[in-house]
Amino acid sequence: MFFTLKNNHDFWNMVEAISKNLYRGVKLLNTISDEQYSNCSVPPYFSSIGNNIRHILDIFSCIFSGLENGNIDFSDRKRNELAQIKTENGIVYFQDIISKLNNLKDADFDKIVKVTDDLGTGSLTANYTLAGALIQAHSHAIHHYASIGFIINHLGIELPDADFGYNPTTPRK
Repeated sequence: MFFTLKNNHDFWNMVEAISKNLYRGVKLLNTISDEQYSNCSVPPYFSSIGNNIRHILDIFSCIFSGLENGNIDFSDRKRNELAQIKTENGIVYFQDIISKLNNLKDADFDKIVKVTDDLGTGSLTANYTLAGALIQAHSHAIHHYASIGFIINHLGIELPDADFGYNPTTPRK
């Protein structure tokens, strides 16, 4: 995935959009209990809000872990169990990721990085730009926020805001 940012302003717009979306998760975690966060009772996947949050943040963490050597492996996730069962640990994980994102101000977003993932038939590696990897992680987060929205609805929890889990390009009725 090759995306070229035209200037520093584009970078800050991207970082701002990703940070704003990640803060939606923090807002949610500040309003729910650990029991709601770790509840795996909603079919068909029986996955919790916490499972989805941890997974979202693990993908961003993979980017930051592989950035220095230019090798990002989305299958090499930490899977911190406390971050998926305790809201406090989830919030700390969000804050860590947001801080690392905001510290990229001097990064070369057009830098080519190798991105590896297992697509179900084994690991594949492709060239991305750093911007492309971050954009993919952001879209992935929105997708999982939509899954979280489904869980939230079934648990009778209110969405943290009207844009939670909506891709900006999705038409609204």
